[in-house]
Amino acid sequence: MRHQDHVCNGGERAGAEDLFRALQWVTAHIAWSRIAWRAECTWTPRWLACAALLWAWSDEKTLTDRFRIARKIICRLRGEQEQPASSYQAFIKLLRRWTDPLREMLTEAFRERARESLKSVWKVGGWLVLAVDGSRLDVPRTRRNEGRYSPRTKLSRAAQKRRRARRSKRRTQQASRERKANVPRVWLTMLWHVGSGLPWSWRAGAGDSSERGHLQEMLPELPAAALITADAGFVGYDVWNTLLDAGHHLLIRVGSNVRLLKNLGYVRERRGLVYLWPDQKAQAQLPPLVLRLIEIHNGRHPVYLVTSVLDVARLSDAEAVQIYRRRWGIELFYRHCKQTFERRKLRSHNPDNVMIELHWSLLGMWALGLHSHSHLLRRRVLPDRVSFAGVLRAYRRSMREYKSVPDLGERLTELLNMAILDDYQRTDKRSRDYPRKKQQIATRPPIIHLANSPQRTQAKRLKLKYKKRLTA
Repeated sequence: MRHQDHVCNGGERAGAEDLFRALQWVTAHIAWSRIAWRAECTWTPRWLACAALLWAWSDEKTLTDRFRIARKIICRLRGEQEQPASSYQAFIKLLRRWTDPLREMLTEAFRERARESLKSVWKVGGWLVLAVDGSRLDVPRTRRNEGRYSPRTKLSRAAQKRRRARRSKRRTQQASRERKANVPRVWLTMLWHVGSGLPWSWRAGAGDSSERGHLQEMLPELPAAALITADAGFVGYDVWNTLLDAGHHLLIRVGSNVRLLKNLGYVRERRGLVYLWPDQKAQAQLPPLVLRLIEIHNGRHPVYLVTSVLDVARLSDAEAVQIYRRRWGIELFYRHCKQTFERRKLRSHNPDNVMIELHWSLLGMWALGLHSHSHLLRRRVLPDRVSFAGVLRAYRRSMREYKSVPDLGERLTELLNMAILDDYQRTDKRSRDYPRKKQQIATRPPIIHLANSPQRTQAKRLKLKYKKRLTA
């Protein structure tokens, strides 16, 4: 990028220069020379990545208008240099080819920046905590999007036979209902850093993708000895065993969808000790997973957590409860993404471009959060006190006024200083005459059985074979 600021006639920086400094800061650790393009290409990797981030930040209603604004800002920053191609098709074609390597480079740079600038909130209770959760985003209902992102339901032969036997009118009604249910959606699964309130990694696929499968794909990207916290959707021997084998720990909410054992004798028994050991895993001569069960009450009903950290001195029940409560931040991140950032429904009609739009939207949110959190943390404002809506308004105002000098108090850093949640205590609105929602059924406790004699005998045999996690 340029070494001198682009200034207006009065010698003051225009709004584009505030954006330039923010982009320069978040991308400072990237070695752009790792990507080599042909000499005649008017875009460079650095300017393409910056344009894509501005494209994601823009509040224009169409993708082409977002590109138009982003390109104008890039042209102003590049000055007398060769202007990049003005075609949106050329821009999106480059992104289709280079999003994966650019995303990898930006991810590494963002993580390094977060480690440096957010040290004071990097860990929670001495643990590097990552929350995982999934959510769906709608995409336009084109034939190609339906072919790639719609759920694929498989019917049994009997169901197919019954369907063929229906009368014509009923078949037509059924087909209409199926078309309505067959909405193309993207399933997004994210690892979210609890301490900083920023993303860590994500995977996306069709609407019927497995979030547990996505988590297993992201395991190589986890930092060493991470503590993974999740809701009851991430249960199962396979995914937990993979996490533990990789040297990580877990803190998962469980319910009646989990069957546990106690008094198995695989390790020295203590209060709260339970085992996950499905019958098919026992038959396969695989070891039981040793866990600690924590029961709390959230004011309405009991909540049950299991953790692989058996030593209470390393993770007390109170600390485990506090960590799990902070997991709620990933739900707020999804709300910001869908509502405030307006990504509830993506806009790309091409299924390849859907993923490009999604990846750069998340990278854009990451860059916004990283720059604003670092700035506000220096003013002793913790990440959970930052208003994402205020941060987004600050950057978008700089984009709208990229040619002019901001008025007093309207520079990007000054607007960020005001992007803080207020201290007003809201009253409980449950007593208002709103349409009543369905009553939430309290989570049933996990099913716990006493280990029988054959299970204890088999556990003693396997104890000599598997000693890897017994000191956890």
